[in-house]
Amino acid sequence: MSEALKTELVNFSELNGENSAARRAELARHVATLFALTSDRCSDEQVDIYDSVLIRLVDMVEAEVRKYVAEQMCGLRRGPEETIRKLAMDQIEVAEPILKKSTVLRDADLVDIAQTQGNAHRFAIAQRDILSPDVTDVLVDNGDLRVKRKVVSNTGAAFSDRGFTTLISDAASDATLQLFLAERPDLADKHIQALIAVASGEVRRKLLERGQTQEAGRVDEAADIAAQKMSNQYWLSRYDFETARNRVLVLARRGMVTEAALRRFASEDRFAEAVAAFAWMARCGLEEVSHWMVRADPEPFLILAKATGLSSITVGALLSIGPWRHRLSPETRAMAMQSFERLSASEAKRKMAHWKHIVLN
Repeated sequence: MSEALKTELVNFSELNGENSAARRAELARHVATLFALTSDRCSDEQVDIYDSVLIRLVDMVEAEVRKYVAEQMCGLRRGPEETIRKLAMDQIEVAEPILKKSTVLRDADLVDIAQTQGNAHRFAIAQRDILSPDVTDVLVDNGDLRVKRKVVSNTGAAFSDRGFTTLISDAASDATLQLFLAERPDLADKHIQALIAVASGEVRRKLLERGQTQEAGRVDEAADIAAQKMSNQYWLSRYDFETARNRVLVLARRGMVTEAALRRFASEDRFAEAVAAFAWMARCGLEEVSHWMVRADPEPFLILAKATGLSSITVGALLSIGPWRHRLSPETRAMAMQSFERLSASEAKRKMAHWKHIVLN
């Protein structure tokens, strides 16, 4: 298939000149559609070939065709990364589906786009299923009122302490922003008190009622939605663990799956590869480890990490990527590190042996 791609798709010599515009558009649509249909079966080399072809084609076609390519790419769990990043920086009509949906974009990409592009791009980012505090901080700092309203109303968005403080300050002059903030189930007590100080009478009554019935039905409903979005299965569905395992096996055959490689995956926020590498190092099944590394309680991971001999630096890095970037509060992460440091390797191995005994019997 690689040779076919090289010979069939990368023949750009016939695409020069105005008379080839229709051919370029047809080819871009064809390549995008073909990749969308076969992406799960492509090797890494083939994905790279598609990327090198598409990134040239999108420079040669009109916005309508680029939008079609973006729509084909936006729902894929793996894709041509450079092309997707390029489309995300395009005019908003092209970029919107990528910004709203693509899980190929990492937080670093979203932060860069939110800092360098306009409010239309920020508004699209604000609608993503999941947003980390790193991204929402930039949206809050750089976005207009429309962006701030949208991101605050997003139940999948998480905010830093500074982010909430800034939003509450902005809400002093905007009743709609006050209402959206009042609906959030994740406001800390100090933020509730700060919002009460600037809120209108209607919003203030809602916030004061939180200590009593506080419109329990609506708050519970919002919490249920957030819980559903944060479920283990939701997170598992966002990552391509099979492709990650194949990449790690290639590295393993070269003796390159080490703790340093694991930290590199973590630093690049390559969660699926980090899970696959850790599973290989721990001699555990990928499915089992992937479940342990998306759950809200990291204890099984901590025990396995200690039994495997991982350092505190590596464990701390892993607790800050992928789902745990969103699911673990700073306090939970700090307590997890304390538990890891208190746990001895012998105790961790004893617990692992006990688990295996339960499974076998």
